Amino acid sequence: MSAFPVGDISRRRILVVGDVMLDRYWFGEVDRVSPEAPVPIVRVARREDRLGGAANVARNVAALGGQATLIGVVGADEAGERIHGLAREAGIAPGLVADAGNPTTLKMRVLGRQQQLLRVDFEEAPRAAALDALDAEFERHLPGHDVVVLSDYAKGALGRVQQLIQKARAAGVPVLVDPKGDHYDIYRGATLVTPNRSEMQQAVGRWNSEDDLATRAQRLRGDLQLEALLVTRSEQGMTLFTGDGREHVDAQAHEVFDVSGAGDTVLATLAVTRAVGMPWPQAMRWANRAGGVVVGKLGTSTVSAKELGDLS
Repeated sequence: MSAFPVGDISRRRILVVGDVMLDRYWFGEVDRVSPEAPVPIVRVARREDRLGGAANVARNVAALGGQATLIGVVGADEAGERIHGLAREAGIAPGLVADAGNPTTLKMRVLGRQQQLLRVDFEEAPRAAALDALDAEFERHLPGHDVVVLSDYAKGALGRVQQLIQKARAAGVPVLVDPKGDHYDIYRGATLVTPNRSEMQQAVGRWNSEDDLATRAQRLRGDLQLEALLVTRSEQGMTLFTGDGREHVDAQAHEVFDVSGAGDTVLATLAVTRAVGMPWPQAMRWANRAGGVVVGKLGTSTVSAKELGDLS
């Protein structure tokens, strides 16, 4: 049995960079259909805002006991101010850049009886000036951090991701990437990349066996000069590929309520465990445990060290 290393993690600093967004939830009751169109009428009873995207990764780092710094782009609007406030409440050090010409990325969800009925997204890609400011924030905060986490939701904040990876490598700081899309060349030189099953298929094509997956994964890992590649596979667990070969862990037995943000929790757990020098296979097992806990919660959520307990 091994306990989650809370004391060691509390002294580690994680720099989270990427697509910051606000997850807004409107909860209500549904008891009739609109006479204007065949849609349910939701009588809103409660509203809740949560940090999303890269901000949710930082929130999970803080919940696990680490020191999180968050760099991203927000708009000069109410949602951007809300992200600032929520970050401060979570104990996250902000390095946020304001792009006055674009709105903060906002995902608004309407739920009736705990079921999501509608999601409305507000988003625009950041302009070049905002990316210049983000680069400056990254260079200012990089010294003194133990791990860099790049959270890519394809909203544009990581439009210059290769430059960020190169700067971190030059500083000797490991880089963990949650990727997006199928052009993984932009992540070349990172320490770890964590595609989910669908993203991995986009990157290497469909595999027909575990041996075929291993061949494709190790080829991708070599091509991108990665230390490790972790494929998260939902109910099939997680599979890690390193220079030592393949390691696999089965999914935790749990009731899946909502998978929103589970990848953020996994990434944050990998970051804090690697920051204290934990080997990749053990870090993967803690990340798998954390992912199993968070999918039992509604919406983008966090996992605490106490919830993780001991790893047998």
